[in-house]
Amino acid sequence: MKHLFALFIFMIYFNSGFAQVSTNSLPYAQIPEKTGEYTGGNVLSRMIDGLGFRYYWATEGLTQKDLDFIPTPESRNTMETIEHLFGLSQTLLNGAQNIPNIQPSTTPGMNFMEFREKTLRNIQKSSELLAGKSDSEISELKIIFQRGDSRTEYPFWNMINGPIVDMIHHSGQLVLLRRMSGNPINPKVNVFLGVTGK
Repeated sequence: MKHLFALFIFMIYFNSGFAQVSTNSLPYAQIPEKTGEYTGGNVLSRMIDGLGFRYYWATEGLTQKDLDFIPTPESRNTMETIEHLFGLSQTLLNGAQNIPNIQPSTTPGMNFMEFREKTLRNIQKSSELLAGKSDSEISELKIIFQRGDSRTEYPFWNMINGPIVDMIHHSGQLVLLRRMSGNPINPKVNVFLGVTGK
């Protein structure tokens, strides 16, 4: 009877721990379902979700060897590219909230896993903030750069051809860099469907 009770307690503990891991897992292992109309906000949100999915799989399973890899002395290594992507994700999140980007920007001292999680969370939050916004609400958003008393504003159009497309571009670089360092992306990633096969 004691053994059954101990097994029962173990199963409760194991299941609660598993649920906690599942709840705290990172976003974008697959693209979330989208519903609703094709509004400006929803289309932007979906585009950002596609970015999140690509970034998730471009950074999944990277090793220290991958992070240190640099194709030429003049280029960024993989970790520096990840840090740059984090900065772009901050610009995206700030723009979705009309919050200024303070210049010069500083990169926090974080390890790879922290950069990865914060970047994915920034992407997710940006998508959530933009989803459902009307065209007029999108038109009121600005990209704001603040350096001391100097403030420069750009229309949100620039977010699309700037940080969003730039992040997609650099996520593609990560895929190439990890292939060059001998750790290619999971071949079952399907960016068209936004899922990963078994």
